[in-house]
Amino acid sequence: MLSLFVQAGGKSQRMGFNKALASFLGEPMIRRVIRRVEGLADEVIIVANDPQPYLELGYPIIADRIPGMGALGGLYTALSYARYPYVGVVACDMPFVSAALLREAQNRLLQDDLDAVIPQSPEGLEPFHAVYRRETCLPAVERALARGERRMISWLSEVRWQPLRWDEVCRLDQRGLAFLNVNTPDELALAERLAQETYSE
Repeated sequence: MLSLFVQAGGKSQRMGFNKALASFLGEPMIRRVIRRVEGLADEVIIVANDPQPYLELGYPIIADRIPGMGALGGLYTALSYARYPYVGVVACDMPFVSAALLREAQNRLLQDDLDAVIPQSPEGLEPFHAVYRRETCLPAVERALARGERRMISWLSEVRWQPLRWDEVCRLDQRGLAFLNVNTPDELALAERLAQETYSE
């Protein structure tokens, strides 16, 4: 019972063009992201304020409910539109997004009766590769937005959550690429090289 949302609302300023539609080994990067994880979901929805570029992908497209509120506004949009009780959120610029990590996050959420499970990396929490319980997270995010918050983790103290620890992440993502973001043409080229390696996923 999982709704999966792909966040495609960034401005792509460092890329110079819409990174969600950047060609990644011959297909739009956002299509690769969806293809890697859609098997987990009962619905897949793209969050984008301009739907036109994504129509040919064949998935429902929604705009931010509260424009201009950044990443937290994107999470609020996903939680408020989800048809199912559990909500997965991923970013359109993560070409190695991991179905195994999302599955583990959802399993942990259910087993331990949590409201959110968010993977941890050496850089910190990865809230755009995480799973949330709609019923409890939505009101907490609403309250954070009402306070003027925009940080993705500004509301976590109000719910029951756990990190998916880095050692656990490494067990399921042995190459350590799941959270790799592509923001520039050079990063795009590097990610394509990594994907072409013989042991790539």
